[in-house]
Amino acid sequence: MTRTLVLTSAILLCASAVFAADGKTVSYKSGDETVQGILYAPPGNGPFPALIVIHEYWGLNDWVKEQASKLSDQGYVALAIDLYRGKVAATPDVAHELMRGVPEDRAKRDLNAAFEFLASQPDVRKDRIGAIGWCMGGGYALDVALQEPTLAADVINYGHLATDRDALKKINAPILGSFGAQDHGITPDDVHKFQQTMEQLGKTVEIKIYDDAGHAFENPNNKEGYRPADAADAWHRTVEFLSSTLKK
Repeated sequence: MTRTLVLTSAILLCASAVFAADGKTVSYKSGDETVQGILYAPPGNGPFPALIVIHEYWGLNDWVKEQASKLSDQGYVALAIDLYRGKVAATPDVAHELMRGVPEDRAKRDLNAAFEFLASQPDVRKDRIGAIGWCMGGGYALDVALQEPTLAADVINYGHLATDRDALKKINAPILGSFGAQDHGITPDDVHKFQQTMEQLGKTVEIKIYDDAGHAFENPNNKEGYRPADAADAWHRTVEFLSSTLKK
């Protein structure tokens, strides 16, 4: 799947205070490699539903860690994965370079490894594992749904979409999508085609396109493109969707 996302020049990463992570670094096998992620877990013994949390093209930075921590606060074991092997971008040029440098087969292997790692945890409900991602990670969240038939929920935030019917037939997970009408990379036409194909296939899909938003509207580091009201609405929809799919 092509990973080239046309991002507006308004998407800028500003310096931010270091996020006080309350998660723990974990290691697990991805093929012949050992990879790392950050695991956030609710208090108690569980078992809990779980989420694969997939970063934007910047890498596993503080904002993504914060989202994983917030999801843990909602009652999920959240694994923030690192597709860049420890690298984090500070400029759009570096972010594009890192994104283009991820081999597709390695990324899919890493996503499967994250799923298998969560399924192996004694405090995780193995039949209630979902995925969520933003930007590049939103596209990879769709990949998880395409390759993991037992995925229980999938949240795509302005991520690259597939429209091939044969590919989408493989999806069993309910899908929640949040997109911007002014996004020049993932356009409303792309989103409508995806939704229409999914509905024709009898899949469960909930899509919202925010009229005044472009790409990456949920991230406050995107100073020009951040839309606080839309971000709050998308978060509320995400919380409700995950509760209805993963906590039942």
